[in-house]
Amino acid sequence: MSDRSDNRRIEIYDTTLRDGTQGEGVSLSLVDKIKITRRLDAMGVDYIEGGYPLSNPKDVAYFKEAARLELAHARVCAFGMTRRRGVSAAEDGGMRALVEAQTPVVTIVGKTWDLHVDEVLRVSHEENLAMIRDSVAYCREQGREVFYDAEHFFDGLRANPDYALATLRAAVEGGATRLILCDTNGGSLPAWITEAIDRVRQGLGGEVKLGIHTHNDGGLAAANALAAVEAGCVQVQGTINGIGERCGNVDLTTVVANLRLKMGFDCLLPDATTRLTEISRFVYELANLNLYAGQPFVGPAAFAHKGGMHVHAVNRLARSYEHVPPESVGNTRRVLVSELSGVSNLQALLGDKYDLAADRELQRKLLGRIAELEDRGYQFEAAGASLELLVRSALKQRRQYWALDHYRCVILKQDAIEPQTEAIVKLRIGEAWQHQVAEGDGPVNALDSAMRKCLRPHYPQLDKVHLRDYRVRVVNSRAESAAKVRVIVDFAVEDPDNPDRYFSTIGVSENIVEASWQALVDAFEYHLLETDTDALEPQAAAEPAARSV
Repeated sequence: MSDRSDNRRIEIYDTTLRDGTQGEGVSLSLVDKIKITRRLDAMGVDYIEGGYPLSNPKDVAYFKEAARLELAHARVCAFGMTRRRGVSAAEDGGMRALVEAQTPVVTIVGKTWDLHVDEVLRVSHEENLAMIRDSVAYCREQGREVFYDAEHFFDGLRANPDYALATLRAAVEGGATRLILCDTNGGSLPAWITEAIDRVRQGLGGEVKLGIHTHNDGGLAAANALAAVEAGCVQVQGTINGIGERCGNVDLTTVVANLRLKMGFDCLLPDATTRLTEISRFVYELANLNLYAGQPFVGPAAFAHKGGMHVHAVNRLARSYEHVPPESVGNTRRVLVSELSGVSNLQALLGDKYDLAADRELQRKLLGRIAELEDRGYQFEAAGASLELLVRSALKQRRQYWALDHYRCVILKQDAIEPQTEAIVKLRIGEAWQHQVAEGDGPVNALDSAMRKCLRPHYPQLDKVHLRDYRVRVVNSRAESAAKVRVIVDFAVEDPDNPDRYFSTIGVSENIVEASWQALVDAFEYHLLETDTDALEPQAAAEPAARSV
């Protein structure tokens, strides 16, 4: 870590839920967005941009849900554009939607490049300045703190420096507390970023604090963001894993790691860097995206070493080939001929719920089992309930609530008629047999219904468990339609004392129905164990009801 007399705290502004979802193939459900919000808050993220409340019903619903969250650190922000031309801010629907979102902070984006003013908005330069000033002032009058995103700032400053600075002054006059300089096209170089920020500080003085928002079209988003911080910016806007439109936004995992570990700046919570790999993989799973192996700091290959002289050197002195210790960012060192895991990762995933630190043999057993399962396609970062079942098995705290005799799914498809699905499930619960049939909208729904019919007479508490999201991903795509798939299922639990109680389970198989069945079985067993206080007492070793993970 560098020693520095400059002890600025760098604010981290996350726009994964808004700018990130503009990336190709990225879609987040409402449940996903709430779960990410909680994770970001737990890491000490300062601001979370939830979306544009006028753009779609999901964003409107998000702001309603977010208002009920008890966040420890983060402030939620609503994002929107300046008022329309020829309309007062108070009469503009977009401005009213920003205020009605009831967020403590509003982020307003406006045009800085005269090219956009002339050719896109087609308003006079004076009207554009008024639109910026009026929009910021209106939100301030409604009691909101306002950040102003200066869109295309670095292109605008190069084309017409006086006008670009005038747009910033208009935002300051309206009451903006942060001016966010945006490299919207993502083509700037670090030297230009530094020069441009120097010009802003000379032109505006110390009236308002500056932030930076970079895109990665030139492959320099992280370098540009760090250059901006060195030049005096106090806020960095970006997304987890750099997801976003075109080539993406700046990757906050990279920025935070560099700010804290290399540059010595204060940002997030003190231990946040050790959870960067966890949050990275959590977002990948929820967004249904593949991990990027070579992602700096947090990628699976970021600390991977191959045989020969390289591995020998790492074994002797790790820092000879590693610029930071892998555990400093929550990652692990890997030798590609035999993957290595660390107990720190396991403990980070489980938190303080289980005390594993003192039992080396238990650690070895668990880590070996996890490595074996991950080699088969499992990933537990976004399936904490299934991971806990593994731990409970090792601790002999896992009961067998039922035994599967068999299940069967039948799908009837006739031309021009919607397919009909029927599931049959036969279980033994104690000495009793349950044999039930149910129809459903597809095999997962039918199996869920038939299994519930079997279990309900014995375990009525399962009626409080509801499927909320279902994601499937091919593990080995080269096998084409015979490929193994990984299914992640999110469940919500009806709980008046904890209305936002969710958990997730995983299944892996070449058969998508079997993978889904595994996830369902884990979910029901997990909830029963969570509500069964007797299950905390060590039991005779028992295999899980439907499979051995």
